Amino acid sequence: MEVPTENKEIVFLLADDHSIVRQGMEIVINDIVPKATIYHTSSLQQVIELVESKGIEMAIIDAHFPEGNSLHILPQMKALNPDIKILIFTGLEEELHTLKFIKAGANGYLSKLSEEDEIREALSTFIQKGEFFSDISRNLLVQFIYNPNLMNPLTSLTKREMEIAAMYAEGYGNLEIANTLDIKQNTVSTIKKNIFEKLKIENIVELIDLVKIHHKI
Repeated sequence: MEVPTENKEIVFLLADDHSIVRQGMEIVINDIVPKATIYHTSSLQQVIELVESKGIEMAIIDAHFPEGNSLHILPQMKALNPDIKILIFTGLEEELHTLKFIKAGANGYLSKLSEEDEIREALSTFIQKGEFFSDISRNLLVQFIYNPNLMNPLTSLTKREMEIAAMYAEGYGNLEIANTLDIKQNTVSTIKKNIFEKLKIENIVELIDLVKIHHKI
């Protein structure tokens, strides 16, 4: 027979560089699981150390820390403890980021912009089932099955197109790109047009956003 949630003794890790976020989470977790053991950290590096040393069963972790993105440490957390359940709790847009984090090993994605009762309900679901996916995440996962490029739209670009897209994102203009790559300026313009069509975007600002999100992280 399964132990009721309120009687479970679960070891949690709250990882966020804002202590007020961790304190708020701790209050909600203690309401749901009074016997929980809860560790806090504001450092990405310490996440790995705590998972290794404290037998963490459930981690609630921000997507972004001052020292970088938490995406790359999720596989390390799972390698140390394949049974660990990880909930990403972040202000980053769910539509843009959730699939990458799920692919890296997250068991759920919760927006910091959610209402308090939504957060409480999501945490209850996560603690009971070991996963939480909002309607947005579920829809994206279904779409991803039919269109794997959703994970990273840049995969539709050729090597040359990606090279030029990255240069635009770094602030290069058509002439600089043409000179650097030793190609004609109108060739650069044609490639730029192809990039925009493939990515379904209309301007350089949108391109910069896509490259930042999918190429650098």
